[in-house]
Amino acid sequence: MAATMLLAGCGEDRAELQAWMNEVRSTAQPIRQKIEEPKRFEPFRYERSSDNDPFAQTRLAGLALELHEQPRRGTLQPDLRRPRELLESYPLDTIRMVGHLANGQNNFALLQVDDMVHQARVGQHAGQDFGVITRIDESEVRLRELVQDAAGDWVQRETTLRLQEGSK
Repeated sequence: MAATMLLAGCGEDRAELQAWMNEVRSTAQPIRQKIEEPKRFEPFRYERSSDNDPFAQTRLAGLALELHEQPRRGTLQPDLRRPRELLESYPLDTIRMVGHLANGQNNFALLQVDDMVHQARVGQHAGQDFGVITRIDESEVRLRELVQDAAGDWVQRETTLRLQEGSK
């Protein structure tokens, strides 16, 4: 019997709700915003006779020569034929100095990349900008890198890796 009463309560007259909905519909103003007509697309007609053909074989051959041009002949140039060392595979900002070893007259830096620690000495290469380790002491490693400037000339840049104490 209780279930019958509950179901009867759900089926009550909805006239009041319907009246309110009709009133809201009659007072609401529709939004009438004029949409601009789309702009007409005018395709570009390429006239071979008046302009240069961007796909001409002579033009493409010239571009290929520019791309494979030998590096500029200046006083500074990296040795591109030298075999690359392991630490040259990583950008310098991912290499961290985590320690220092001294063996009589030789100083060694402990350089960490990812989870591997590498022993490096003066004269070895590190980083992707043709960096050469020039000095190692207890708190830092100094490198000389060769980078190209805006004109394409090779210039030297000094960089330092400092000891990372107390970090992972």
